[in-house]
Amino acid sequence: MSKVNISHVSNMHSQWLRSLNFYKTEIAIMRGLLTEVAGKNSDSNMLREVEHFENQFRLQGSNIDSLSRDIQVNIDAIAKEAANSSAGYVEGSLVETHNKLGEQTAAQENTMKELMHSFRKFAAQWM
Repeated sequence: MSKVNISHVSNMHSQWLRSLNFYKTEIAIMRGLLTEVAGKNSDSNMLREVEHFENQFRLQGSNIDSLSRDIQVNIDAIAKEAANSSAGYVEGSLVETHNKLGEQTAAQENTMKELMHSFRKFAAQWM
């Protein structure tokens, strides 16, 4: 199996975790605004959308938590492997996992951008 120097993968983990943390914060902000919007309106169509956004915030928060845990597991595995390698190299399989996590993080970021855009549109309509 091929080996890759750890310097090629180490900074990405931190970037991904910062990004995911940002989106968790955004979810909390949007939840607060959703509560405010719901408190000011009682239209049945609006309430269905409120429920939709509540579900999406819960789901995406859970997805972010799961992805963050998976990234942390990969960080720990890479650190352990690098510590056992005098040259600071890690097995290619760990890098493959790292790359998949990068793809998953990018997909999660896109999902969150779409959700944020959709929610802003909704909030502007009902504020």
